[in-house]
Order: sequence, then structure tokens, then C-alpha cells
Amino acid sequence: MRRNFPIFLILVACLLVPLKTVSAQDLTDNVSRRISERIQMKLTQAARGITLHHGSSLLPRFYVNRAYAPAWIGMSGPLPRALALAEAVGNASMEGLTANDYHSETIAALMSRIAADKAMGAVSPDQAADLDLVLTDAFLTYASHLLSGRVNPEELQSEWYIKGRKRDLLKVLETALMQDSVEETLVSLKPPHSGYEKLAAALSHYRDIVRKGGWPQLSPGPLLKRGDRGARVKELRAFLLATGDHPASTEKVKSRRFEEDLETGVMQFQSRHGLKVDGAVGPATLRAMAVPAAERLQQIEVNMERWRWLPAEFGERNVQVNIAGFTLSVIENDFTLMSMRAIVGKDFQKTPVFSGRITDVELNPYWNIPSSIASTEMIPEIRKDRAYLAKNKIRVYRGWGPSARRINPSSINWSKVTGKNLPFRLRQDPGPKNPLGAVKFLFPNKYDVYVHGTPFHGLFERDSRGFSHGCIRIESPVELAEYLLHDPADWSSESLFAAIKSGKNLSIRLSDPVPVHILYFTAWVDETGTVHFRDDVYGHDDILARALGEPLLAGEQIGPTSADEK
Repeated sequence: MRRNFPIFLILVACLLVPLKTVSAQDLTDNVSRRISERIQMKLTQAARGITLHHGSSLLPRFYVNRAYAPAWIGMSGPLPRALALAEAVGNASMEGLTANDYHSETIAALMSRIAADKAMGAVSPDQAADLDLVLTDAFLTYASHLLSGRVNPEELQSEWYIKGRKRDLLKVLETALMQDSVEETLVSLKPPHSGYEKLAAALSHYRDIVRKGGWPQLSPGPLLKRGDRGARVKELRAFLLATGDHPASTEKVKSRRFEEDLETGVMQFQSRHGLKVDGAVGPATLRAMAVPAAERLQQIEVNMERWRWLPAEFGERNVQVNIAGFTLSVIENDFTLMSMRAIVGKDFQKTPVFSGRITDVELNPYWNIPSSIASTEMIPEIRKDRAYLAKNKIRVYRGWGPSARRINPSSINWSKVTGKNLPFRLRQDPGPKNPLGAVKFLFPNKYDVYVHGTPFHGLFERDSRGFSHGCIRIESPVELAEYLLHDPADWSSESLFAAIKSGKNLSIRLSDPVPVHILYFTAWVDETGTVHFRDDVYGHDDILARALGEPLLAGEQIGPTSADEK
């Protein structure tokens, strides 16, 4: 781990300066007594003290369980584990977090005062007790954030329904102290996914780019393409060199001609930003290039936080949908076997984030039209054209299940049917006009969201594909069905196409249900190490970035600090 050297040197000084006049036992006894006093007074005796995040909850339980014995102060002052924790929280920025959320400056200041006091021959038990409490609070807070995120997603984002990781933090701390493994324990609490590790590496790289001034901005102007010349071409070359999309080339670094190598660099940039890959710098590509490096850095931090919200296990064999990336991918042992374009919910009919298990593959599915769609989209068409239902092979039923009774549409006065009094169910037969396409994948969930095909393939050519009512449409449903069924003898691609061509509805139960995770990532790193960015189609990034920038909720206080002591 990279060290925060000022803090490191302060702590080394604390540990190495011998204690001259205060006996070891007296120090630990006095610190224990001060901790007990602070805990029993609920840590609130100072008007200007040190804010603790767990002062009224976990801290009292932790110290009561150990009879108020200090956890980080030993017979000669701060223990080596205090150094390890201070160094770890001092490097919290490597995880996209803020060191001062974990008392980094306060710890350094207390350590410095204790080191100075030890050099003079005495240590204040009050400062040592403050340091012990602050270090414990820092561990609990940092451990909590590494484990499940700094922000609660359910309070922030109404469409997030995945449950993350949970641990008993007091047991985690007690074990770390007993095994003297503070740093290793904190590392073990980070998300175990390679996606998180790759973003952390990208975070460091983009922080270096920002530190160096970011990348140059292109001047506005018309379309830039191969064969063009001029100052904007030179700007483009400098931009792609800074972003890493164009390899450094000393003989061409000042070239004003748009040649093949520059076209290749533009295509690389377009590919990793989800744009049409044509090698020309048009309006959409220019907008993406105008995003400053600092915003891309923040985008990485936001998506690292999302990884901390996720469960530890996705399943060795699983399906992942990235809403913001408009893709569905099949993953085995952390390797992408196949990936295809997807269409997701509109901004006002957002696809939720949740996990499920695909249990059935349905060929030639019926579409039971949701009442919201029936009332707002179908009934107005029926009123205009009484043949609308027949043309689209839509039947009308009263009730559900085997006992549902089919109704003659001509017997209904559609002018009096509204969304509030829709007593019927509309169901569309399988066929070329059915919006579910030829295959539907079911994973039971309370959101009534599933994956399916579509007859409208032209929409897959769009860069931004938020067109559905919340379900996920995919471009290659037969390929996904063949993979999930995992039965080349009975369900090869040929047999699947033959079954679809028959037009008959058929539901096939999977012998081994496959986990499916509907996720939302606007930044990620692929298996080649390429960093990808996407537009924040639902506006979640800005909300989360603001939340990550807000101070932590005020907790209890300990005090006074030595600056307040008389």
C-alpha cells in the first residue's frame, strides 16, 4: 500500500520515543479510566470536541465488552496497529473515499502531540484516550464504508433494490485486534470483484491525468475526418495523446493532417464511450471529448461506490445487464462469454437495479399487456379503429389463469372504458407484431421486469437505447436461450429456430436457474484494461456525487481536545 509519509513519520516518532516519567501501567490504567468516563457521559461533555460517528452506538458496546481497556494504546504509548490504521485511512483516496471522513488529520494531530509529550517525558492520558476513541471510530467508519458504501443506496436511488454485504463490525474489529491484522482486515472488506479493482487502478491513472492539468479541449467547429488539415487536427492529436487513445509518436505529435493513425485513435475513443465508431469527430464525439478529466475522475469514484453496494457473489455463471451501457453480458468465472446490445427503460419508466434467477425460457411468448399500457396506448387506438385488435392479434379476457373467459371485443363499449375502470385483460398472440419477439426470459420479481427479444431491430443501431417500459430487450435472444438451456442435443440453435418457426407457445424450465443482475454502471474497465465511460441516462451520477461530497452525519463528541485544555 502506498504510504502517506507525513502521518507515517509522525507515528514512527510516537512509537520510538521512550516514555520517561509515566509508568506503563499508570498510562494504560489512566487511559482506560478516561475512556470509561467518556463512554459513561455519552461522549458529550465538550462543546468543542472531536466528532465521532459511532459515539452513541458501536463505540460504547465495543469498550464495555473490553471493560474499557484501550485498543490502540499500550504500555509505551500508541501500538504499531495504530500506525497501520492511520496509514490505511490516510490512503482512503485510493478507494475513492475521503481520508478526513476517518479522522485522518485529527489522528495525525493527536499523534504529533503525544510524540512531543513523550519527548518531554509525560503523556496526557486525556489525549491518549481521545486518540484511542478516534482510532476505533475511524476503523468502524472506514470498515463500514468499504463493506457497504459511504451512501445508503435505498435512501438515495429509488430504483436500487440489490442487497449488499453485511458483517458484524464489532466482531470484525475484535478479530483484527486479536490477530493484529488491521490493514489486512480492511483490505478484505473491499468489494471482492475484479471490476472494483480495475476501477481503483483507473482511479489512480485518471488522478495523475488531472494532476498534470487534464487533457486539452478542442476548439468548436465542423466535422473533422480523415484527410482534413489544420489547427483543430493538431488539437485532436494532442487530446488523444493525453487520453491514451493515440500512441505517442514523436514524428507526428505536431502533425496538422488527419491521417489513418488519428482515425484509429478516434475510433478507439468512440468505442470506449459508446458512440458510433466511424473515426470522424462529429457533434456527439465532440461532446464526449469536451468532458473534463476531473469529471471522468469523479465518474470513476461514483461507480466504485456502486460496487460497494453489491453482494459478494454474482454466481460462477451469471447474466449481467448494464442499464447505462445498454448491454447484456453472459459471465463465467469472471470472463465475458458473450455480450449483446440491449434496450432499457425510458427515463420516466426506469429499469430498476435488482438481482434474480432466470428460471424459464419461453418461445413464441404471449404478451399480457399491462393495464397502464392498455389504458394509455391501446384503448385510444381501439376507439379510432375497431379492427385494431384483430389486426394486431390481441384478444380480450376477463380474469386470469385457466378460468379466464374470452370476451368478444364488439360487445364492449370502448368509449366508456378508461384506465380507472379497465375490467378486462388484453393479450397479444405470438407473432411478428408481438413486441416480446420470439423469446422471453423469466426471472420472477415484484417489478414485472424480464428480458425478451423484439421485432424492432432498428433501435439497436441507436447510441442511446432507453425506449422500453422498463423491461430489457436484447438483439440476440436465440443465442442467449441456447446458452441458458445448455442442451446441444435437444436445444441447438437449429432446433430453437425450428420451434420458433412453428409459432407455438412453449415454455422450457431451466434445470439449473441462472443468476441475473440488472446493474447501473457509467464507468468500468474491460478485460483488456480499457476504461469505458457512458452517459448517465437516468441522472443517478450527479445525485450520488453530491451525496459523496456531503459531510458525514454528525455523531457524538469527545473532548476537549488539547487545544481546549487549560
